[in-house]
Amino acid sequence: MFRRFRLLLLVGAALFTLAALVTGCSGDGATDLSAADASGTATPVVLIDVRTPAEFAAGHLDGARNIDLQSAAFDSSIAALDPDAAYLVYCRSGSRSAQAVARMEAAGFTRLTDAGGLDAAAESTGLPIVTG
Repeated sequence: MFRRFRLLLLVGAALFTLAALVTGCSGDGATDLSAADASGTATPVVLIDVRTPAEFAAGHLDGARNIDLQSAAFDSSIAALDPDAAYLVYCRSGSRSAQAVARMEAAGFTRLTDAGGLDAAAESTGLPIVTG
C-alpha cells in the first residue's frame, strides 16, 4: 500500500512537472522528473530500466538509464548511484523491477518506486516510449 502511495505521489509530481514544462534531461541521460521529498522540496527522479540492452534499444522511456538486472555488473552499477536520490524502476512486465527494487533496498536505497512494466510506467509518468 505504501509503495502504491509513493508511486501516486511520484506520478502526480511528474505530471505537474510535465504540465509546467519543467521537464529536462540531466547530463547522465536521466529524465529530470520532480517529486516532492519529505520537506516538500522538489527533487529529481531518475528513471531506471532494468531490462537487457536489446530490450532497452527496442523501446524505453525517454530519458531512462539502462541497468540490466541480469548483468553481472548490476550490483556495481547501482553502487555507483546516489543512494539518497529518488528512483523509478521499471522492466517489461514488473517482475524484474520488483527484484531490482528489492536489491536496491538491500543496498541502502530508500526512495524507490517500482513502476512495473514499460507500458504501465509510460502511462503513469506520461513519458513517451522511444527507441535507440
